[in-house]
Formats: sequence, C-alpha cells, structure tokens
Amino acid sequence: MCQNCKKPYYITTAIAYASGKPHIGNTYEIVLADSIARYKRAQGCDVFFQTGTDEHGQKIEEKAQAAGVSPKEFVDKAAEEIKRIWDLMNTSYDKFIRTTDADHEAQVQKIFKRLYDQGDIYKGYYEGMYCTPCESFFTESQLVDGKCPDCGREVKPAKEEAYFFRMSKYAPKLIEHINAHPEFIQPVSRKNEMMNNFLLPGLQDLCVSRTTFSWGIPVTFDPKHVTYVWLDALTNYITGIGYDCDGGSTEQFKKYWPADLHLIGKDIIRFHTIYWPIFLMALGVELPKQVFGHPWLLQGDGKMSKSKGNVLYADTLVDFFGVDAVRYFVLHEMPFDNDGVISWELMVERMNSDLANILGNLVNRTISMSNKYFGGVVADKGAAEAVDEDLKATVLEAVKKVEAKMEQLRVADAITEIFNIFRRSNKYIDETTPWTLAKDEAKKDRLATVLYNLSEAIAIGASLLEPFMPETSGKILAQLNTGKRELAQMDVFGMYESGTKVTDKPEILFARMDIKEVMAKVEEMNAANAPAVQTEAEAEEKADDGIDLEAKPEITYDDFAKLQFQVGEIIACEAVPKSKKLLCSQVKVGSQVRQILSGIKAYYSPEEMVGKKVMVVTNLKPAKLAGMVSEGMLLCAEDAEGNLALMRPEKDMPAGAGIS
Repeated sequence: MCQNCKKPYYITTAIAYASGKPHIGNTYEIVLADSIARYKRAQGCDVFFQTGTDEHGQKIEEKAQAAGVSPKEFVDKAAEEIKRIWDLMNTSYDKFIRTTDADHEAQVQKIFKRLYDQGDIYKGYYEGMYCTPCESFFTESQLVDGKCPDCGREVKPAKEEAYFFRMSKYAPKLIEHINAHPEFIQPVSRKNEMMNNFLLPGLQDLCVSRTTFSWGIPVTFDPKHVTYVWLDALTNYITGIGYDCDGGSTEQFKKYWPADLHLIGKDIIRFHTIYWPIFLMALGVELPKQVFGHPWLLQGDGKMSKSKGNVLYADTLVDFFGVDAVRYFVLHEMPFDNDGVISWELMVERMNSDLANILGNLVNRTISMSNKYFGGVVADKGAAEAVDEDLKATVLEAVKKVEAKMEQLRVADAITEIFNIFRRSNKYIDETTPWTLAKDEAKKDRLATVLYNLSEAIAIGASLLEPFMPETSGKILAQLNTGKRELAQMDVFGMYESGTKVTDKPEILFARMDIKEVMAKVEEMNAANAPAVQTEAEAEEKADDGIDLEAKPEITYDDFAKLQFQVGEIIACEAVPKSKKLLCSQVKVGSQVRQILSGIKAYYSPEEMVGKKVMVVTNLKPAKLAGMVSEGMLLCAEDAEGNLALMRPEKDMPAGAGIS
C-alpha cells in the first residue's frame, strides 16, 4: 500500500472523439478511470488524471460541413458537451486536454519534423483501402470479408501522396518489450491478439499524413499534408504533461512519465499497444507501464446504435436514477475482460436489490435504531459476544480484498467485496435482533455494542466506497457524523469514536423503483425523442432506403436444391479467444447439436445469442476457423455499412424444421 509515500501515479483515458455526444458505453471509461484515480489517491499516491477530446480528422471535417459550421465551431461545441457529461458523472480529472490546444499542436509539428529528420518518416505514395470512420488505411490482406477489420464498415479505394512511418524498424524491439513485460498489455487476451494478429506476422509501414482534407495539424515543411489523426491524438498523453521533443520538457513530465496506466476501449488496443509504443521508441521516450483494453458496455439487444434507437446517454440515466446509481451500475456490471450489458430492467433491479435494500436499508435501520434506543448516541460498551468476531473479520478482510482486486484493476470485484461488508452487516442485525435486546434493560449495554459495531462496519464500508460512489459515501459518513477513514487506518476495527451522535433525521439514500412505472416513462421519452433520433440516425448511419447489390451469375433450381436450410436453436455460445469477430455457437438442429462459428461478435454478445431460433445452412462441408471446427453457417442480413443481423423465422418453429 502506498500510504503516505506520495508516489506519482499518472492515469489517462482515451481522448473522446469530438464527433458527437458520448453514450453510456463511452462514459463508462471515464467513470472507470475516475474510480481507479480516486482509489490511488486514497492509497496516498500523487495522482495526475488526464482525459480530453480528439478533434481532428476527415470525419469531423465532413460533419462540420454537413452542419454548416467551421470544424473549430463544431469541435468547440462537441468538446463542451463531452466535458459536461464528464463533470456530471463527478469525475475528478486533473486535466482536460484538447488536440486543438495550441501547445499540443506545436509539439505534434515538432515531433513529426524530428521523426522525419531522423529517417523514421519518409515521403511516398499511398494506394490502398481507406475507412473514413476509423481514419485508417488497410491493405487488401488486412481486410476482413472486404470490410474494415476494426469496425466492419465499407472501405473505399484511396490514392494519394503521403508520408510513412517505418514501423518494421521497431517491431522486433516492441516484441521483445512485450515478452519481457507481460503486464504491459492487459487483459492477456488483448496481448495475445496483438502479438498473433499484427506483430508476429510482420508490420507494414504506417501512413502518417493526408492530403485529401485539411482539418488537421499541418506538416510544417510540407503544408499541403496534415498529420495522421492517430499520430496527433496519441501524443496527447505526453504533450498534456509538458513533453518537449527539443529537450525542454517540464518538471511535471519528468515527474509523471512514464504513465502508470492508459485506460482504453478494446477497439483501439492496436493503436495504443503497437503504434504508440513505436512512436515513443523512435522519440527515445520510455514506454507506459500498462495499457488496459477494457470491454464494451452493450445494450440488452446488442451494440448501441442510433439506427436501432437503443442508445443510452449518461444524463438520461442520471435523470432516472441519480449519478451514483449510474456509477455503481456501470462499474459493478462490467466483467474484467468480457462485455457487460446494460438495460432499464437491470438498472431497476440493481437499484432495488443492491442500493435500496442492501445498502440504503442498512444505513437507515442502523441510524434509526440508534436514535430510537439511545437518542442517537453511539457508544461502545464492550459487551462483546462471539458473533461479533465474524462481523469484524469480514470487514477487515474485505479491506485487504478490495486492495488486491484494485491492484489487478478488477473494479467490479472490488465493489462486490465492499458490498459484502453491507451484506454481512444486515445478517448481523438478523443474528443479534436489536429489537429483542431493547426489551430487556439488562441487555442495554449489549444493544449499544451491537449498534456501535454496525456503525463502525458501515463507516469502513462507506469509506471504501468513496472511489466508486463518492456522493453516497459522503452522505453516509455525514449521517454517522464521522469523517472518511484512511486506508492505512482500516486494519483495526473500532476506530469510530464512541459517544458520537448520529443524525436525528436519516436520509433515504436510494428509493425503490417500480419497473412498470419506469418503463412507462421510458416509452413516453422514446416516443417524444423518436423524430430526432430517426433524423440523426438517418444522417449518421444512412437510413435503409434499400440496397442494390452487384448481381451474381444466375443459377438453376438444381444448384439451389443442393443447399439444405433448417431452423436451429442456439443452446450455448461463447467468444472465440483467438478471434476478434468470431462467436462459437452450439446449435440444436433436430436431434443433433452442431458447432457453428460466425463472424458476428461485434453485433451480438454470447449471452444474447442463447435461446435464439436461427436459419442454418446444414450441409456445408466442415471448415476450420481460428483452430476450431465449424459445422454449418448461420444466415445473416447485411446493410450497406456491413452491420449484420441474424435471419430468424417469423413464427416459432421447432429446431430442425426445413426451410424451402
């Protein structure tokens, strides 16, 4: 534990792309980073927490043109909205950097020139496939089914003069670093993906400038070129704390670099664990200590999409549940290395069971009993019994477990350990039955001791809760009329000052909610927003006006008759570890169960696949994908942008039914 050593700790989030309002999945990252930063501060570390906005690129230029404003006006508004959401969620960042900041732009230009002067960047000619949403070039061999390997959307041929970075020059050194520092890329599944899919097969040189649009940082010695958006964006982690490639870096940079943790979404892991460390190697700058690629937060019916109308925003959820309830949900419901799911129903369930019942009811009952039986004065009378020891042991052990979980960045597990304190305290009430003790004057000291033990357990639990639910932590401690307990003081049970008077009017921390009432309000809200959502979705995701496909050669009926189509029921599903896009489904077809691999991981979680009736091609020759055998094919529809949807029978049909 850091305690009072004031060890520097530098944590960053990915800077949010300033193309629109961030949804709750985007917001999860800043809340996750905030909880880690707050915990590190509680450990005594000297934390610097940086976030911000990524504001250049072709996509933003196009959006600004469509909105009839300049790119700068567009990103000013977007950055203001992003910052508003981050502030709403009570995130304690120390710096909000924008890539349009003058000092950042000046450093990017100097970095580009230095890399060019030392021969790492050279001028060439690019001809390849370009994905506008990802701002990335790809070769034909890198495409997946002819689409962008990162987002699955359409790519277009692009041909232009460009500058390139010699990635292959540094690849062996990066491979050596990753092998020597297994903690560098986390979780391990992300590390394996980067090594096996990109580094070991061999890196190609990276295009680092563009000439087909102007909204970017100009190359000083060749101003018709603007800097590739990722070379611009990634450098924020060092420019934001005072890096100067001419040797004039600030004391702040020297203090905090290398970063302890880059916290990013799993979809941009390649940029942060391949491009970024190679740029740093070329600059002679030490690599960050760890890059953590967190999973996605999905809606109950799949990945959030404006065209689906299923996008959830933090401020909307806060209006329904409050800031800390939303913080609790996104932090507690996200597994360490698998995607999490959010829905209105799950939010209400957690609100009622965890927050209102386990936590809120515990605090309210304890304070109310202290007021009822002792006029609000909580005193330790030393009337201990054996049952007290298990409560104390549970609380003190939870402190150690929380620390261990946070060292591994297992935030959801850490919160579970804290709530185990509250669960055990509720059980302690049932075991000691204070209302029974109150009937016997001879048991008065025992009753006082029970209420003291409960107050102490809650005080420790509330103090541990601060990084995750800061407002709630403060409210609980205020009602107990005590301050936040330091981590270094949590190795002893019994530091709550005896004789403290609690509030005489305990506040309801979380009110139970009726799911029917909530869903009625949601439907009313969705109906009111439907026209705006539809308009935005049409503009951004090209509403379905029909798709014309290139015609394939005609076939005969006999050709078609060779294919066998049947209804299958998915009885189990899991992600394929070695693949970014494959799910492995166990599909019941008649009396048989087939294993079928499908490239739909970006559109369906394994959990939501289970139970679906789907259309299956059942007489395909088995094929091996990612080292696993696939015994058929699930039929999907595909829109113009490459989004997939499973083909399903309109009516409920038995597994094995023929399709003709």
